[in-house]
Amino acid sequence: MAARVAVVGGGISGLSAAWALSGLGHEVTVFEAAAEVGGKLRRESVAGFPIDVGAESILARRPEGLALIDELGLTDAVVHPQTITAGLRVGGRRRAMPAHTMMGIPADLDALRSADVLTDHGLERVAGEPGLPPLPPLTDDVSVGDLVRDRLGNEVADRLVEPLLGGVYAGRADALSLRATMPVLAAELAEGGSLIEAAGRVVARGSRNPATGPVFASLQGGVGRLPVELVGAGRFEVQSGVTVRAVRRTPAGFALEIGAVPDSRLVEFDGVVLAVPAAKAARLLRSLAPAAAAELDAVETASMAIASFAFSGIELPAGSGLLVGMREGLAVKAVTVSSQKWSLETGGLTMLRASVGRIGESQVLQRDDADLIQLVRHDLLELLGVAAEPVDAIVTRWGGGLPQYGVGHIERVARIRAALDAVPGLGICGATFDGIGIPACIATARAAAAVVHGSLQGRAPAAGE
Repeated sequence: MAARVAVVGGGISGLSAAWALSGLGHEVTVFEAAAEVGGKLRRESVAGFPIDVGAESILARRPEGLALIDELGLTDAVVHPQTITAGLRVGGRRRAMPAHTMMGIPADLDALRSADVLTDHGLERVAGEPGLPPLPPLTDDVSVGDLVRDRLGNEVADRLVEPLLGGVYAGRADALSLRATMPVLAAELAEGGSLIEAAGRVVARGSRNPATGPVFASLQGGVGRLPVELVGAGRFEVQSGVTVRAVRRTPAGFALEIGAVPDSRLVEFDGVVLAVPAAKAARLLRSLAPAAAAELDAVETASMAIASFAFSGIELPAGSGLLVGMREGLAVKAVTVSSQKWSLETGGLTMLRASVGRIGESQVLQRDDADLIQLVRHDLLELLGVAAEPVDAIVTRWGGGLPQYGVGHIERVARIRAALDAVPGLGICGATFDGIGIPACIATARAAAAVVHGSLQGRAPAAGE
């Protein structure tokens, strides 16, 4: 039976939830406070060419992203990177990213030596790790940094793991949860043993699987096309520029208070999906599910900015870009040479993007756009020798855009979902929960849609629904 369902939040999670619910026959309205939907999937014009200025790839080895693309009839538009070979800035020099690592945790000592990333002392620490007393069974969550420093030393943590985690989460290895950020490795360590050997087993399984295919994917024109295509399909209504101020329980379902004070109004729905960042979700749940709200309030977020450039007549090292450790003394934490990573129409221009901002680094983000561009250009000169004046440059800011998966994050998520079980017809999804990538967000959206649909049908969702 069709029902009226509101989705609060028009990022990829909210739009995916709307897509799933409308496919189940429900009448869906998406409310988005910003002028446009899409969230962190956004394209902007740089020197006249559309470029992704938020998320720029889909993890292709998870099925949800490519499955949604297929449902949209866009399979023929899927593209894969021309290169994913990234470098590392370590000790003031550009080095090769070692082969055969698990998020920077080395699994091959020969590959690590050849990359020239660690000192002789650092290499000795890694080589000796399998001979240390075995790790006890991993029964409690730990931070990635604590585990790596204890077993492999500070150099591996600072020079390899930290740049990778900083690039993905804008976080710090010493605060990020092993179970939430590296669940496969955590599972491998459930019985304890050697960290190097556990990482080696994970890497070996991936290399032996002939069906894995390319790691990443995008769309012709960028992944910023996905929100446009979802809305353009016309399966659900979108109201952008509309703020949802409160969600209240009613005898028949829910009432949303929308619009600006004093002209806000109440609109009633049978079900609701919240697809907004943790802090906003906490505010909306304060009276509906106070225990869930308290848990969401405890989720930290990191802000960041992406400076996108178009250059003419410059030459850059081969590869997709460069990751920068936090101890290098630079504001830039990662550079992606978009026109080398992807096959883009750029009119011969070199397109690159640099990301700035980690958790706790708010001061640098307080600079205005012009000042931030100059700061990034200073770092690009240091990192890549780029001294040329850009043809064009823009800054895109993502305030509080990246949730931090602290130690105990998975248990926190379980408590949030358990608290929401007491509110039938209410679902929640987004990057706060099970992963910050596009496929993970789509997976949480489909799960939230199944919860709401099952509740509205008077039944619990079946496993895998």
